[in-house]
Amino acid sequence: MDIPAGLTESAFFKLLGCRLHSLETGVAQVALALEPGLRNRGGKLHGGALFSLVDIAMGLACSSTHGFDQQSATIECKINYIRAVSEGEVMCTARVIHPGRRTLVVEADVMQGDKLVAKAQGTFAVL
Repeated sequence: MDIPAGLTESAFFKLLGCRLHSLETGVAQVALALEPGLRNRGGKLHGGALFSLVDIAMGLACSSTHGFDQQSATIECKINYIRAVSEGEVMCTARVIHPGRRTLVVEADVMQGDKLVAKAQGTFAVL
């Protein structure tokens, strides 16, 4: 996919420490390593960081669907946290499952190796 430089990595993407793994039409894979600043009081990956990773990957999946010349915004997103992350890296794969003219519905799985860490579904408005 041919994307103009700088359109896949927002300032928050960089602040969080995300790494774009792959991007195809309707599918984005974004990785996040567990750094000390992303830990909760229990020493695990903070749920807010995990949710942000999901939102970033979903947004990129939307952009790869409708084009980076258009914008989309999160209307709602629901996440199920399945397993805590104590160390290492997680990979979020987001897939557009309904590419409508006004809204897109996106699913995301966050994995650590072969283990499911979180599952999410969101709706995005095409602006």
